[in-house]
Amino acid sequence: MSRIGRMPLQVPKGTKVEVSDAAVTIEGPKGKVRQPLLDGIDVVVDGQTVQVSRNGDAGPERSRHGLLRALLANAVRGVSEGFQKELQVVGVGYRGEVKGSELHLSLGYSHPVVFPVPAGIEVEIDKQNKVTVRGADRQQVGQVAAEIRGLRPPDAYKGKGIRYMGEVLRLKEGKSGAGGKS
Repeated sequence: MSRIGRMPLQVPKGTKVEVSDAAVTIEGPKGKVRQPLLDGIDVVVDGQTVQVSRNGDAGPERSRHGLLRALLANAVRGVSEGFQKELQVVGVGYRGEVKGSELHLSLGYSHPVVFPVPAGIEVEIDKQNKVTVRGADRQQVGQVAAEIRGLRPPDAYKGKGIRYMGEVLRLKEGKSGAGGKS
């Protein structure tokens, strides 16, 4: 059996797990996450413990066993603690602000870039250049952070753009100067 799949999942107090025919719904103080069930995998809730088991021993069922348990663990952690990604806006005149459910960014283009923030995600800007993306769904938080970074990826020569906090960039060397004949 899968080492990850057979580990019981402990549900913290204040978090509710419900299993239906097609999905597992997990609700907690930070929000609500719905995780679809995978074929050949059963989920049983016993008090504050969730156990994931598989019906057969075929290759696809074995591979999905640990996957579903890990997805459920992420959902439980998301609704109880939440997930966050931090981005840094680097460049002269590059800044952003949140207006309602939209993120407005000045990224060196001739127009401001407007990014609509999806439901279930909270975006916060600190000192006009540090963007924090928060939410209960780990996949959605990562996807929104990647989309924001994709609006202006870091430049390879000067490093300007949007990068993840702590991301290390190797800057390329520019031209080696006005070359004369040797």
